[in-house]
Amino acid sequence: MARWAVEEKGLSIRLACEAFGLSQSGYRYVPQRNVENQRIAEWLTLLTDNQRNWGFGLCFLHLRIKPKKRMVRIKPEPLAVPEVVNQTWSMDFMHDQLQDGRSYRLFNVIDDFNREALAIDADFSLPAERVIRSLEQIIEWRGKPTTLRCDNGPEYVSEALSTWAREQGIRVEYTQPGKPQQNAYVERFNRTVRYDWLTQYLFESISEVQEHATRWAWTYNNERPNMALGGITPKQRLAMAI
Repeated sequence: MARWAVEEKGLSIRLACEAFGLSQSGYRYVPQRNVENQRIAEWLTLLTDNQRNWGFGLCFLHLRIKPKKRMVRIKPEPLAVPEVVNQTWSMDFMHDQLQDGRSYRLFNVIDDFNREALAIDADFSLPAERVIRSLEQIIEWRGKPTTLRCDNGPEYVSEALSTWAREQGIRVEYTQPGKPQQNAYVERFNRTVRYDWLTQYLFESISEVQEHATRWAWTYNNERPNMALGGITPKQRLAMAI
């Protein structure tokens, strides 16, 4: 308040300090960054960069051990940007719960070229057979991808999916465990799904989730500007490539 009186009302520092019961030395004090706090902040940054799943408790206990070796911040290689449509599709699963507490899953597929949402399938169980059926439905209207990028989860290591991909002449590119940045396009899409609508509503049924997901995907593809594409929509990016 004293600083406001000086800067906005033109009072002298002496009068402002007298008015608000503040010493002039206190007014002029400039806080110095605490060296210890700065060091802790640097360690926390390093820890969370290298151990993305560590919470406060693990970080606190780790720092109490006082590690002597400086951690090396890992800089992941930038993910290659596809040059044409259907060059690479990325796939991933998400989890959530219905209003009654039952868990369900979402199966998301996007085209990395224009970040277009190709599918958001919701169900209580999404085994390899269901994943294959969904991919085949996309291929019917979209065409076949050269590469499918996905994590190394149990859904993708099944013999059924591996066999299907070989028969289709599609290369499956698995990401390394614990390295979500290798599937960064769909991970970013997942965050958008979660923040835009998934965490904002409680759904009563799978059909309700699916209906909302389908409507949202259309809006995402056709109306929602995508900053990763320079502020245009996925459909606009697709039209520019044709």
